[in-house]
Amino acid sequence: MVGGGYVGLEMAEQLVHAGLEVALVEALPQVMAPLDSEMAAWLHAELRDHQVALHLADPVAGFEAPTAGESAAASVVRLQSGTRLPADLVVLGTGVRPEVKLAREAGLELGACGGLRVDAHMRTRDPRIWAVGDAVEVRHAVLGDWQLLPLAGPANRQGRIAADNVFGRASRFEGTYGTAILRLFSLTAACAGANAKSLKRAARPFEVLHLHPGSHAGYYPGASPLAIKILFAPDTGRLLGAQVVGRDGVDKRIDVFATALKANLGVADLAELELAYAPPFGSAKDPVNLAGMAAQNVLRGDVRLAHWQELTAPDTTAPFVLDVRNPGERAAGSIPGSVHIPLPELRSRLGELPRDREIIVACQSGQRSYFAARMLAQRGFNARNLTGGYRTWKTATAGGPPRQPT
Repeated sequence: MVGGGYVGLEMAEQLVHAGLEVALVEALPQVMAPLDSEMAAWLHAELRDHQVALHLADPVAGFEAPTAGESAAASVVRLQSGTRLPADLVVLGTGVRPEVKLAREAGLELGACGGLRVDAHMRTRDPRIWAVGDAVEVRHAVLGDWQLLPLAGPANRQGRIAADNVFGRASRFEGTYGTAILRLFSLTAACAGANAKSLKRAARPFEVLHLHPGSHAGYYPGASPLAIKILFAPDTGRLLGAQVVGRDGVDKRIDVFATALKANLGVADLAELELAYAPPFGSAKDPVNLAGMAAQNVLRGDVRLAHWQELTAPDTTAPFVLDVRNPGERAAGSIPGSVHIPLPELRSRLGELPRDREIIVACQSGQRSYFAARMLAQRGFNARNLTGGYRTWKTATAGGPPRQPT
């Protein structure tokens, strides 16, 4: 399978279900480009768990006939690294490109992305021609730039808007948030709004928060953890984007985040949303509420955040990392070089911590380390909370979720 986008991942899943041995080739360092790398890492782990051989950051260089020692009914896929993948079936899912030959010959305006340029009424430069769907460029509602976003939902709305305007009703397309969702074996991954990569390219300031709440109340059977990432403006708290990966409840959360983006809500609004609650479906503080509350803590200055990238960046001065998990969690894996003091013992062992260095506090998901970071700050230590905790760090750096402690 060549291509790790929506179609490539869906095809890889179905080929595995069909009993085939599957290799997935992707030119980028990750699958599903709309996700940031640490969120895509959950998908990498899921693919490997189902014996899909991943070849990332290694584009196809050519297709060749098999040598005497190779068995390939279709072709040998040669990668840029020199790796050779004999295949009985090769599926290409490397993306789509607008077919605009007719539009170009008709003198219609094309944008820098190669799609048709239309106004908010879906009208081209020719007042008698409208265009919608995968062939047109659209404004990203958060970033404001022109993009190609071949998604069915926006395309259908564009069709309705164009029809309204053809018959004299002034309807407008206000842009798209790129809301999308994917099932991959037992995982679901979804996103809405801008990701960190696009915000960096646009030089937009943003803050990131990771959390791992349960899909529903933990005391009710069947709850599973969600990996949630939200991006928000560090001054106003306006929500800029959200990504969710998990085994249950992903769709309902991303739809709430997408609605919040459309309504231009901030993280304080997320904290105040009144969402349906019963133990089989959620928690009294829904994961969306928790994301808003945790972001409020940052905006109010209650806690300063550290991010997983800081623990992997090449630096001559390694940060002082304090692990406040219990011994069972620690035994199942830890951040190299971290110092272990369980949270219940922290108050009595403050003398073991440096006052002349910044301390990054970590737990399994970020909640206990928040308590610890607050405690340390109140006692004069320079402390930050590792957002997303060990779960996010482990998945981002090792390509798979941490083992559960026994």
